[in-house]
Parts: sequence; structure tokens; C-alpha cells
Amino acid sequence: MLSNLKAQPADKILALMAKYKEDPRPTKVDLGVGVYKDADGKTPVMRAVKEAERRLVEEQDSKSYVGLPGDPAFADAMIGLVLGDAVERGRIAAVATPGGTGAVRQAFELVKNTSPTARVFVSNPTWPNHVSILNYLGIETVAYRYFDTDTRAVDFDGMLADLAGANEGDVVLLHGCCHNPTGANLNLTQWQAVVDLINEKGLIAMIDIAYQGFGDGLEEDAAATRLVASSVKELLIAGSCSKNFGVYRERTGILMAISEGTENTPLVQQNLNFLNRQNYSFPPDHGARVVTTILTDPELRADWAAELEEIRLSMLGLRQQLADELQRLSGSDRFGFIAEHRGMFSQIGTTPEKVEQIRENDGIYMVGDSRMNIAGLNAKTVPLLAKAIIDAGV
Repeated sequence: MLSNLKAQPADKILALMAKYKEDPRPTKVDLGVGVYKDADGKTPVMRAVKEAERRLVEEQDSKSYVGLPGDPAFADAMIGLVLGDAVERGRIAAVATPGGTGAVRQAFELVKNTSPTARVFVSNPTWPNHVSILNYLGIETVAYRYFDTDTRAVDFDGMLADLAGANEGDVVLLHGCCHNPTGANLNLTQWQAVVDLINEKGLIAMIDIAYQGFGDGLEEDAAATRLVASSVKELLIAGSCSKNFGVYRERTGILMAISEGTENTPLVQQNLNFLNRQNYSFPPDHGARVVTTILTDPELRADWAAELEEIRLSMLGLRQQLADELQRLSGSDRFGFIAEHRGMFSQIGTTPEKVEQIRENDGIYMVGDSRMNIAGLNAKTVPLLAKAIIDAGV
């Protein structure tokens, strides 16, 4: 059996990480992997997380299994964080998952089980693992235009034109905020137009929200998801705590499924529980307990929100610094979009060949589609990146 295995395509980001580690140059810069780094290049444990973990060590008296959906308090806390009061709680079924990736996978499994002929429309570009999982599950994927490489903004007309080709029951996958990999986001007027199209054509909306608090603020970054949730009949939401709580390795995520009415919620919950049982039985609990402890304690929540705001402002400052330095070197404002983008990532809209040139000549590692992790920069490396971009003729 094992001798019949076929080599699988390498994950581009993981392959880039391996190349980075092998590079001996002391000036190398990693802008590939999607983790937040402080000015010293470290991914710190947030203060509130440290305190919540201390409390858990002292107070937790069992490591027994949680239920299939995870701790109900975690679901309540995350629903409150993401949705606020946009949707009646009784319409929402939810399960804890191993990270946001686990939530995405479970959502796609649910689509496959309930609507096997449905196609999933994904933005071009999108997070590569979206398409990888869909292909693995044998779900037909359709790309819709999203990023204009000339303006480095959303190609909204192209997006609407492509989504107009969706059929009733097809799924539209949307990024709730801080679009990965481009950093270019819809405004609320555009979101409303997407909602109108979804309702007009009888489509199913799915939102992947992994960066709440990294863009314009916790409430501001949730606004689009809340608008969609309050406006459509059904909605799937895949949420992640990896970035905004910094609990990457704890694999803390949640899948929410919103039904048209409360009467269908128990059946939806039963099916979500079933999917958990088939894939990993009981979800990880430590990260979920940490997040729940923070969100339900006013003092910890305030400290977490304050540190998250520091992180957000730090990334905005790096964006502005990079845009300013590129303007100084180029004598042009054509890179101003970097300051306008939001979240961890921006896509500078150049070719894989230029990206490779920058890596070879300057030791700066970006994904081949020119996605760069803004949070991987610091005040000292911004000028290095700006010079490399200009020298490469981007």
C-alpha cells in the first residue's frame, strides 16, 4: 500500500519557510509565514493569555473530554465577539475546531454533505488552503475576480460580474476583514451590494474571519460579517483565534452556522457535532478555555483589547513607513495602496520572477504571488524591503 503513494504538491508557504531557514545571510527577512512578530522579531504571548493560563493551571481540576461541540461558554463568547447582537442566538449552531483551518474544513464538509452539487466561489486570489481543501474534497471551485493588480484595489465590478454567474445554492466564500493575501477590503456599501446579489440569486454565504482586530478595530472589523449575518437567510462563519489572541499553536477556532429560523438549529447542531466526531471527536480545549476566560473577565478583556490595539497600530505604522519610503525612493505615490490596505498582508502586484529576484538578491522572502506579511517587518527592515522593491523594478 505505502509503496503506491504519490508525492503531493508542496505547500508554497511551508516550502518558503524551509528555504528561509537554510539561508545563511544574517540580513534575511521572512515576510512569508503569517504570524505576528514584534520589533525584535518574536511572536510574544499576550499578557491576558499569560494570566488566563495561570488561572487555568491553578483552577482547572480535570482534563476529561469536553463535549463534541466543545465548551458552550467558548461558543457564546466567540459569537458575542464576532456577531454581537446581529443575529438571534437561537438561530446559531456552533462547534469548536482545531484552528480556523479546522473550521473551514468542517464548513466545506457540511457543504459537500448537504449540497453535493454546489460550487464554491472563491476570490482570486485567496488563501491557498481554501482551494487546496476544496480540491481534496472534490468540490467544484470557481474563482471570482477580486484584486486588480494595476490599481492594487478590489476589482469590484469584476467581482459582481463573476458572482452573477453563480447558480442558486452555490456558496460564496468571503473574507470577513483583512483579506488574505491582498489586504484590500470591500467597504460597507460594496458589502451591501454583495448581500443583495446573494439574496437575489439564492446563494449561500460563507465568511472566513481570521484577523478581527488587526484592521480597523475589533468592532469595525466585525461590521461586514454582522451586516451579512443580519441580512441573509443562512450563513456559515469560520472563525480563528490564532492571530488576535496569539494562540497559534493551541489551534483554537470555531464554526458557526446560522439558520433562517430557530426551529432548524438543533438539527444543524447535531450535524456539526457529527462532523466533529468523524474528524477528531472532541476539539482541543486549552486555547478555547483561555479565550473564554479572557472574553468573560472584564479586566482581562480590557487588557487583551488594549494589547491587540497596540499590535494593530504597530502594523499600520509599518504600512505607512513602507509607503513613505517607497515614495521617497521612487518619486511616485504608486505604492500608496500599502498604507490603505489592512491586516497582516499586502500583495504588491508583481510577478513571481520579481519576487524570486528579490529573494535571491536581497534575502527577502515573500510568497510567489507577491504577498508579504507586514507584521514580519520592523523599523530597520522596512528600508531594506523598499530598496529591494525599487531595485527589482517593481
